[in-house]
Amino acid sequence: MTLTPDSAPPRVDLSTCDREPIHIPGAIQDFGCLIACDPVGFRITRASANAADMVGHSGRDLLGCTLEEIIGRDAVQRIMDALGSSFDPARAALCFDIPAGPSQTRFDVAAHLYGGLVIVEFTPAIPTLEHPPHDPARAILRRLSGQTELDDLCRAAARLLRAALNYDRVMIYRFAADGAGQVIAEDKRSDLESFDGQWFPATDIPAQARALYLKNIVRYVGDSARAPAGILPVLDASGEPLDLSFAHLRCVSPIHCEYLRNMGVVASMSISIVVGGRLWGLVACHQYAPRALLQSERMNAELFGECFSMQVQSLLHAESLTAASQARTLLNLILNDIVHEDEPMPFLRLQLGALRTLLPCDGVALWTGGVASTDAIRLPDRQVRAIAFAAAEHGRGQIWATHHLRSILPGLESGEYDAAGVLAVPLSRSGADYILFVRKAVEQTLQWAGDPNKTDDVGPLGDRLTPRKSFAIWKETVRDQSLPWTADDRAAAEAVRIALMEVIMRQHEALLEERKRDDARQRLLNEELNHRVKNILTLIRSIVRQSMSEDRSLADYAHALEGRIMAMSAAHDQILRGSGGGALSALLDAETAPYRIPGRDIAFDGPDVRLDARAYAVLALVIHELTTNAAKYGSLSAPQGKLHVGWTLREDGSLHMSWVESGGPSVVAPQRKGFGSALLERSIPFDLGGEAELSYAPEGVRAAFTIPSARLQRASAPPLKPAAETVNTALKPLHEKHVLLVEDQLVIALEAEDVLRSLGAATIDVAPNAADALAMIEARAPGLALLDINLGSHTSVPVAEELVRRGVPLIFSTGYGDHAVLPSGLANHSIVRKPFSASTLALAISALQKT
Repeated sequence: MTLTPDSAPPRVDLSTCDREPIHIPGAIQDFGCLIACDPVGFRITRASANAADMVGHSGRDLLGCTLEEIIGRDAVQRIMDALGSSFDPARAALCFDIPAGPSQTRFDVAAHLYGGLVIVEFTPAIPTLEHPPHDPARAILRRLSGQTELDDLCRAAARLLRAALNYDRVMIYRFAADGAGQVIAEDKRSDLESFDGQWFPATDIPAQARALYLKNIVRYVGDSARAPAGILPVLDASGEPLDLSFAHLRCVSPIHCEYLRNMGVVASMSISIVVGGRLWGLVACHQYAPRALLQSERMNAELFGECFSMQVQSLLHAESLTAASQARTLLNLILNDIVHEDEPMPFLRLQLGALRTLLPCDGVALWTGGVASTDAIRLPDRQVRAIAFAAAEHGRGQIWATHHLRSILPGLESGEYDAAGVLAVPLSRSGADYILFVRKAVEQTLQWAGDPNKTDDVGPLGDRLTPRKSFAIWKETVRDQSLPWTADDRAAAEAVRIALMEVIMRQHEALLEERKRDDARQRLLNEELNHRVKNILTLIRSIVRQSMSEDRSLADYAHALEGRIMAMSAAHDQILRGSGGGALSALLDAETAPYRIPGRDIAFDGPDVRLDARAYAVLALVIHELTTNAAKYGSLSAPQGKLHVGWTLREDGSLHMSWVESGGPSVVAPQRKGFGSALLERSIPFDLGGEAELSYAPEGVRAAFTIPSARLQRASAPPLKPAAETVNTALKPLHEKHVLLVEDQLVIALEAEDVLRSLGAATIDVAPNAADALAMIEARAPGLALLDINLGSHTSVPVAEELVRRGVPLIFSTGYGDHAVLPSGLANHSIVRKPFSASTLALAISALQKT
């Protein structure tokens, strides 16, 4: 800000920090240098004041020169090659140990394209590392992978990160709803005072700094007392400064440097913890001596930050699902009784004690029909009425909560009544009836790291808001407030609102139908919890890690990984649709169906046998691995190949299964054993307590497996069915057809387009919702349609009904595969389960064409 002699000093207030343009500071930290070039000829348009000296051209004006003239052709070529694969300025192209300039000084280089310029940052390189640059972060993440509690995860992360990066102090903050941050984990030098548990006010991190934290997850200060190196020229020909939003050498605010010096901190690094696109917290690293962060260390910090954020989000999601499931279970107990009542409100008055168990609270009040009822709290009728009216005014028919009721109702005398915080759940569209979950006041002593109130003072940088100089514990006693309501509390309250409003607004018969939908939603919740928390975090991670160790091309790795995931997906679909487990013959049919062609002999022989859930999942991977290997190297790779799978039940009740291949290429035992071999030989003994033998005879692979009787379910097995018909996808079953694809997730839609084109589709209309799909049908009727059943909060049922009316064949796709989600008039249409392959979709299309 510039002052003229006649102008008055600007008024200093709490918005001063928020207006500071920290993304265009006009300077960088001088332990490195920066050069900005045009992206076509790499001609230098901006450079830091120290750039010429650092790259070996002391005293030379770099502006107007080409980058090649300054650092050499080889160095420029390496930077250009790295930039060719970097499309996000937040993910800079990185080059290590590049010799540059006339003296061939070695640098680590980070380059990104932003604002129409290539911004290249140079920091002195260090000798070659003994391990890959990303090994420290990977080691930390491996150690953290087993953590299942958020507090334990954060404490372990602080300890491991400090050990890896050797900072004097590492803290993990979590931000509250008002932006203030609390230190929830800390690891430090033994001689330093602890900040663990202390609060830092929201004003410590201005709004524009929080925005940059989302763009650039790692920021650091090498020396808070050191003068920066300015960018020359300060303004370009259009009068614009250089935007350094994504530059890691960007000079930080002088206010922040003073803040650090007041804490005694010389160097610092912070790593953003981003959950759901929002700044959930920060990892703050402090050093009490100057420290220039190496590029490899910054890369490790970025990798750690991204993966740690996903792990935090996963644990929070699991906690939320668990809380929602518990609330639903308790609510179902109430609903099971209320559905038999003709008048729900009198019944609810008798059930206030049960309602109080739905979420953490001290008591419950009910306001309905102008009558108040309470349970376990001191609250007169007039106050219940006043709170209900306030909820109607502020909530407008939705969930409304406050942990400081006196700020809404000043007339509520302190200590007179029990209500300090209220979560209001409307029971009618008009907002005239409410359930009020009430919390009493909790006197809290918050420990702030210094007085959180910023003051107007004359600091070393002039008249402005000066960072506080003391970080000694400053205690604040908070009264007349309850514990805040969390997102999980609101989610549980929303579940209560939806369920009870449906009970009240529907008659007895309609309510019974709604309870069936509740059961369906509960099943969906179980599938969500199973797939996201169990499979994704445990099984997929293991398969990915083990498959990567095999010596194979990227294409082979991707194909093998996809097949293993598809096999597990099919197995879990079968387990979740039934009571658990499935038929062995059905599993074999599904795996070998794509390889049945005229002339090839695939035969099964054995009694009706069902496997329990665990055995079915293990056998799904084993049989998939055998089938895939046979298709690539064995009998299923030859047109006249033979495969015989037989199984018998022994006297002890165990199942003996044999796999015999013949008629294929001559078999040679593998030279090395990777994940696939380990899976075949060890998974059944390890997971099921059975036996496994594998041999590589020249005429074909032989395998024998024994499954203990405890893993079998023989009672209700369906009869052995012939294998499903297969379709040769090369025949293009969609030849020259116009196809309508309805899918609300872009990534899945893109993959489905590729599959449809591989099957011969001439043109494809893609719609993310029912309205767009209906408009596309009106403009041009398709020859076939592939519809995702669930489209966010809506379904594709209206589209299907219109297609049926027009006589257009259609196929549904879903990740759940339950016909119950379809109206009875559509239940006879084919459904393919996600993720689906070209062969799976081709089978469904072939079945349509024969009807």
